[in-house]
Formats: sequence, C-alpha cells, structure tokens
Amino acid sequence: MKEDLLIVDAYNMIGNWPHLNKLKQANRLEDARDQLLAELSEYKKYRDINMIVVFDAMYVPGNSKSFRKFDMEIVWTSKDQTADSYIEALAHRKQNRFTQVIVATSDQAEQWTIFAAGALRIPARELLRDVQRAKQEVDTEARKMTDQGQVFRHTPFDAKQLLELEKLRDKMMRDSK
Repeated sequence: MKEDLLIVDAYNMIGNWPHLNKLKQANRLEDARDQLLAELSEYKKYRDINMIVVFDAMYVPGNSKSFRKFDMEIVWTSKDQTADSYIEALAHRKQNRFTQVIVATSDQAEQWTIFAAGALRIPARELLRDVQRAKQEVDTEARKMTDQGQVFRHTPFDAKQLLELEKLRDKMMRDSK
C-alpha cells in the first residue's frame, strides 16, 4: 500500500479559500498564511497524512528556506522559482511505487504536469471541504464520547506539552545538522 504525500500550493489555497482570501484582500496576508498552516496542521492530525506546504517567494522576496513546523515541511521558494515549478519538480522526485503524491492546486496548467508525473490532484475548494469534513467528523466523535461520559482528547498532550515537544524536536533537528 502506498503512503500518501500531500503537497499544497499555499497561495493557491489562500486565493481560493474564501475566509483566507478575505484576510489577503484586507492586507492581512501573514494572518492568512498562519490560518492556513493552523488548519492544515489540524487536518494532518485528523487524516494522518504526510504534508509539504509550498509558499511562492513572490510575496516574500529572497526568503528561500525549508523547515519543519507543526509536523509539516514548510517550503519558501527562492525568488527566481515559482511554487508551481518547485511543486512540479518535487512531484516528479517523490512519486514512486511507495509514495502517492497528491497536489492541492487549482492551477489548470500545473495539473497536466502533475498528472504526467503520476501524481493526483485535488482542487483547492475540494481540499477545503475535506479539511472541514475531517474537523466535523472529529468534533462529532468527541460529542458522542462526551455524551457517553468518556473523556475525549484530540491528542494525548495538552497545548503546553505540545509546545515543549515542538521546541525539543526543533532543537534536535538543529543539533543533528
């Protein structure tokens, strides 16, 4: 069975998810980015899927880097590379007999290159529906368990413990380089 890898064209999601696009239109792009990462982080936990989120450097020139946060890989392309070209190359590298690449984009031109690599495509609005559906399923299960008198926790750790674990993982990653 193949392991799924979801590659997300971040600004494509921001432009197509109405609540994030409103933030962008109100000159709150940083808030839109943060909100997108928060929602994708929750979705990742609910669906247990590997994820790489790619931001195009056109909004943050010269800010090329890649790092892990919220147990996702976050990539900022270099100023001379578009998110589309980065994602297309990444899909070709990652798609293999062990990994099924799924690219979240609504860019019609990009989809043909993605399909040629053997990857799948999920449109931005469909990913939004799946993110909302996953949260709703978890919330419904939590209500059922609470109604039955059981304690429901999304994670075995509270927020403070998760923050400490994130800091520890970041330190370990830095120390290993």
